[in-house]
Amino acid sequence: MKPFNILIVEDHPFQHMYLQHLFSELGNFHLEAARDGQEALERLRLRDFDLVLTDLLMPGMDGVQFIQHLTGLRHKPGLAIMSAASRRMLMAASLVAKNLGVDVLGLISKPVEPAALRSLIDQLQLRRQATTQSAPAALEFDRQTLVDALNNRAFQAWFQPKKSLHNGRIVAAEALVRWMHPEQGVLLPGTFLPTLNAFGLEERLLWAMLKQAMDAQVRWREQGYDIPVSINLPTHLLNSHDLADRLLAFVLHHQGVPAKLCFELMECSIPEDLSNFYAGACRLRMKGFGLSQDDFGKGYSSYMSLVSTPFTELKIDRALVQRCDESESLASALASIVALGRKLGLTVVAEGVETPQELEMLRKVDCNQVQGFLISHAVSAEQFQHLLHSDGPPAAF
Repeated sequence: MKPFNILIVEDHPFQHMYLQHLFSELGNFHLEAARDGQEALERLRLRDFDLVLTDLLMPGMDGVQFIQHLTGLRHKPGLAIMSAASRRMLMAASLVAKNLGVDVLGLISKPVEPAALRSLIDQLQLRRQATTQSAPAALEFDRQTLVDALNNRAFQAWFQPKKSLHNGRIVAAEALVRWMHPEQGVLLPGTFLPTLNAFGLEERLLWAMLKQAMDAQVRWREQGYDIPVSINLPTHLLNSHDLADRLLAFVLHHQGVPAKLCFELMECSIPEDLSNFYAGACRLRMKGFGLSQDDFGKGYSSYMSLVSTPFTELKIDRALVQRCDESESLASALASIVALGRKLGLTVVAEGVETPQELEMLRKVDCNQVQGFLISHAVSAEQFQHLLHSDGPPAAF
């Protein structure tokens, strides 16, 4: 395998030598060093690097300014940030990078320990695998192609399990769309949803996902498993004042159970008038549907919305979950959010759980449910049924 190209940005000569020594003990890497951000940018223009490990506190161009310049590069490397400053300072710098589209692989406190670099290399290897295995980042489709795909059921609902932290069992699922493309294979939402949304086809997709979710529930119930399913609902669709009526009519027509269906209100779009959001949310609950505040801790979500809207579920965004075991600030924030959600009578779900350490932290703060790659990727309805069987017989619930 081709060795990783790694650039160390550090103004102290001894730290250069120390880091190079640590890397040399971990494997065979192509290492280069820069004394400040300006020199690092010059090297990045000459060569593509897999990883840049930068200090924050440097003379001249500091680490934050250097990170801001990475956005102009043709090839964006993975980034790791190290500093003797507080963990909150590292977190703030990482948010600068993430909002510029830079992939942050690690936050490392000084003095740097070998285990921290070992974890960094593991993240780098996962990033390389993901890059080589992932589908095209963006594909272009015309409206008729998308309409045909909707008509032919090429958009399929796959299901990601939610597990209870009380008993470790699968207790619910989230329906996530996959396009079974005849030429491209299985396409993830990022490759087609922006175009589908631009053509105003979100509601068509909503009906398709809702119908397939109910069909899956029927098959699971025949096996004895009564699994609630969450479905993403772009909030701007609440501009339609009769949406709740049409959803209820559709569900009852197909012998669905409103109480076993939960709509996750997505923040990627907002209603023209905020009153439409509250009216739509109230009416969905009045019809008996569950209602989830999605991506809490990101974007527009707020405590006021949480306490003023009749939600039944609170989903904590993965940005607050990722590496929560390494940050006292994140752990404290999670504990506060979980406690508030439980006091409001909500089911609290943490999404994006990827490591046993994150799972253990969520168990400590008394979170109700978790979902993420550590539990399972989204799978087809048939594969989800296999997961249920592997989980144990229905009588064990």
